[in-house]
Amino acid sequence: MDIALRVLLWLIAALHLWFMVLEMFLWRTPLGLKTFRMSREKADSSAVLAANQGLYNGFLAAGLIWGIFLVSGAFYVRLFFLSCVAIAGIFGAATVSKRIFFIQALPAMVALAILFLK
Repeated sequence: MDIALRVLLWLIAALHLWFMVLEMFLWRTPLGLKTFRMSREKADSSAVLAANQGLYNGFLAAGLIWGIFLVSGAFYVRLFFLSCVAIAGIFGAATVSKRIFFIQALPAMVALAILFLK
């Protein structure tokens, strides 16, 4: 169980680091436009907001990585950051795209289940 949880934590952290890169640095590039299914005009008008969102994704990744290496209190740090990711994914699925649930919320919810079963 511990290995499965650590693998999921690394995977979710890596995803959020990738989201950070996409939102902060690649938002207006062809990859960013394709990934987020938007026009150049929409990307230009939302770039500052996307960069801010990317920064938050970076903080989520940092918290998850911290939780991987932490010994004392790791359960609570992992619980907090995985819950943040799951809630953000559910909100994103409800407001932006259903695929966010499967990419972001579902892996976090599986990791939360493992965290509690361990």
